[in-house]
Amino acid sequence: MSASKRVEAHLRKAIHAGKLRPRQRIIEEDLASELEVSRGPVREALLRLERDGLVVTTSRRGTFIRDISLAEIGVIFRMRAKLEGLCVRYMRENSSINAQELLNRSLKKLKAAAAKNNEEQFFDADMELHRTIWKAANQPLLYRTLTLLMNPYIFIIARAYSSRLPLENRWENHEQYVRMVLKTPLDKIEGEVERYFGGLYSRIFDQTSAFAGIVPGHWTDDLEDPLATPIA
Repeated sequence: MSASKRVEAHLRKAIHAGKLRPRQRIIEEDLASELEVSRGPVREALLRLERDGLVVTTSRRGTFIRDISLAEIGVIFRMRAKLEGLCVRYMRENSSINAQELLNRSLKKLKAAAAKNNEEQFFDADMELHRTIWKAANQPLLYRTLTLLMNPYIFIIARAYSSRLPLENRWENHEQYVRMVLKTPLDKIEGEVERYFGGLYSRIFDQTSAFAGIVPGHWTDDLEDPLATPIA
């Protein structure tokens, strides 16, 4: 792995793990020193992350982990709901797989994580469940589109907000979702998936402020005047 790819992987992992939060500043010199690389690879890595929408760079201010407005999150939820609804339909029509067996396997992992109160394990199982649906649809274009849509945002959104709901409640929500996905008549399934994500959006975001807390890192600076438009 090249030096710039190593820096990129390090930053992505930190963002996905919640160690880097929206509006935090990345200090190139400190990061280069920590990873024992020159600043060139750091800049190359940051360019790729900026292309993917994970960071934003402004002149004379530096590079920051990108913030996401509540309006953007609403659009993402609506897009995901429609695309995942399509995936569920195609999965149900795919006679080459046993959808119930596949989803129950993912549910068992979610239940085990909830029983242990293991946030990290639950988060991984959550993503595995939904990606199982995307893959089972056997529609490569849909899978690529959802992966592209969710990768830059899902980790940030989930880390910032999912912990507001107890793991036990989140497990029950997923159990109900799988039951709905498997039992709803096919001609109504897309609408039901959209309603599910609409309800999830309301439970998580109603009367909240996005990314109010900022956790500093040892090679990041907090930003007093955030780049992103403040969220009411």
